Parts: sequence; structure tokens; C-alpha cells
Amino acid sequence: MKKVLVTLALLIGIVGFAQHKGHRGAKKDAFKDMSTEQVATLQTKKMALALDLTEAQQEQLMALNVENAEYRKAKLAEREAKKEKGELSKPTADERFALQNARLDRQLAQQAKLKQILSEEQYTLWKKLSYSKHMHNKKRIAQSRRG
Repeated sequence: MKKVLVTLALLIGIVGFAQHKGHRGAKKDAFKDMSTEQVATLQTKKMALALDLTEAQQEQLMALNVENAEYRKAKLAEREAKKEKGELSKPTADERFALQNARLDRQLAQQAKLKQILSEEQYTLWKKLSYSKHMHNKKRIAQSRRG
């Protein structure tokens, strides 16, 4: 009887753990179906709640978020088109450098724009929040690679 209970508990644990992984891509898929304006609106409202933004700041951030959402949507469409054609391959070292350099330049420009829109206190808080979000994602990626 004891062996049956231990085996049953082990099976329930394995089944529960195996089902946990299926929910990771749900958030990404939800954004895939939204328009750029919808994604930008959600991002702007989240930032407004976190940083206590004024109406003028929200309007400026909305424009910035729409621009960023359109850029991401275009990059995603470009990547999917390459994937369908079978042209998607690992980039060379020079291509990887160029991609990372362009990404970092875009991030610097984004920070400069945000610095103009936000107050000093809001910008500091935004930096802290974005850093903690970055570290959380980094940990999650490391865990998924371990299995």
C-alpha cells in the first residue's frame, strides 16, 4: 500500500510539472495578434501606472511606443518571411556584431528620448524597473536552457 501511494504521488508530481511548461509562449502569442496601437497603448498605460505620468508625458510615450511596436512588428514579419523561404541561418560573426551594434544604438536613442520625456525621478525609477525586468528575463532564459 505504501509503495502504491508513493508511486501515485510521484506520477501526480511528474504530470503536474510536465504541464507547467506549456504556458510560456502564451503572452508572446497574445501580443502577436494585437495591432501596434493596442500594444503601444498597453505599454503606455503600464508605464503610466508605474511612473505616475502626466497626460502630456503619456501622449509623448504613446507616440514613442507606437514607433517601437511598428519596428518590432516589421522585424518579426521579416524574420518569419525568411523562415518560410528557408533563408534563416545563423549569422556570421560580422553580421552578429552589426546586429548587436544596431540594437545597442537603438537602445541608446530610446533612452535619450525617454530622458527628454520623463522627469529625473521618473527616469531613475524606469531604469530600476527595466533593469529588474531584464534580470528576471535573464534568469528565466537560463532556467529554460538547463531544462
